[in-house]
Amino acid sequence: MKLKALIEKRNSLIDEAEGLLQVAETETRAMSAEEKEKFDGLQAEIRALGETIAAAEQAEEQERSAAVPADEDTAAKEDRAFADYVLGRESRAGEQNMTMGNNGAIIPSTIANRIIKAVRDRCPILARATRYNVKGALKIPVWGKAGGTHDIAVGYHTEFTELTADTGKFTSVDLGGFLAGSLVLIGRSLENNGSFSVTGFIVDQMAEEIAAFLEKELLTGAGANAAQGILNAENVKTAAAAAAITADELIELQASVKTAYQPNACFIMHPDTFTAIKKLKDGNNRYLLQDDITGDFPYRLLGKPVFLSDNMPTMAAGSSAVFYGDCSGLAVNFRENISLEILREKYATQHAVGVVAWFEFDARIMDNQRLAVLKMKAAG
Repeated sequence: MKLKALIEKRNSLIDEAEGLLQVAETETRAMSAEEKEKFDGLQAEIRALGETIAAAEQAEEQERSAAVPADEDTAAKEDRAFADYVLGRESRAGEQNMTMGNNGAIIPSTIANRIIKAVRDRCPILARATRYNVKGALKIPVWGKAGGTHDIAVGYHTEFTELTADTGKFTSVDLGGFLAGSLVLIGRSLENNGSFSVTGFIVDQMAEEIAAFLEKELLTGAGANAAQGILNAENVKTAAAAAAITADELIELQASVKTAYQPNACFIMHPDTFTAIKKLKDGNNRYLLQDDITGDFPYRLLGKPVFLSDNMPTMAAGSSAVFYGDCSGLAVNFRENISLEILREKYATQHAVGVVAWFEFDARIMDNQRLAVLKMKAAG
């Protein structure tokens, strides 16, 4: 509250100083000696208040930082309570109890959030896509040409002549929700391994499974009763061969994305395609693909980062072998965030514990101008 009062006081003084200056400007004259003295005094007080406000903001930031250990302590308690429940151990005194659902224990949000973060780290497409968390159906408005021909027109005109109105229209990209799930079984013998991080293992395993699924869908999803992937982009270039790619074709693919969307663009391809392109050389016998330890991946192609995915098609006849563009042209909506439950009794006869994950999502291309695909020549 004190900080707010200081800011309001400074804003009031700024308005007062601007008022003095505005009177002189309106009357087209210099400020009088009395006005100048008052103006200088106001400026000095504004500067002093600015320094005080900066100090107050710094103090508030330090207070917030001091509160972090409490959050970390809560996370550590939830971590231990979670591991204890998985291994069937008694909870420590004062530790938080697990929340029980109809089918088992619900994993604490701190651990679920670690899985979500790990999924994004493993799936660069999801990290770079435009993400939403909207319950129910999501409609994203998209501006386009009416009938494919009309758009807003700007041009030279002479005075007293009417402007000719042209039209565009808003359409929408609709995202619903498709339910997906994953199950990981963990042997109860882990209880005897004190050096093993149960929570870390579960986080890694669930993140790996979910990331692999999401990456495949966000790349190759057909969009019919499923999510739509970026390889469904309308901007498609066709290679001259069915099993080889040239440097010129990669240059043309890159150039097919508008300059405005180039800053965050990247290449995505299968490792085998990457190996073939890595062997390409220019006219001076220099490799086209250069090492770069400063980027998202230690290789760059035509100045852009290269991401590899086993879910990308290989260089086969008719396949979409290379993606290039800004992945933010893909909209992803998580209608239901990743939720996880522990199933102890169900797999007791297998001397195991089940960890099940459920989430509801959809993906659709919302801006084709940002995306481009290089498709191999069809067979024959």
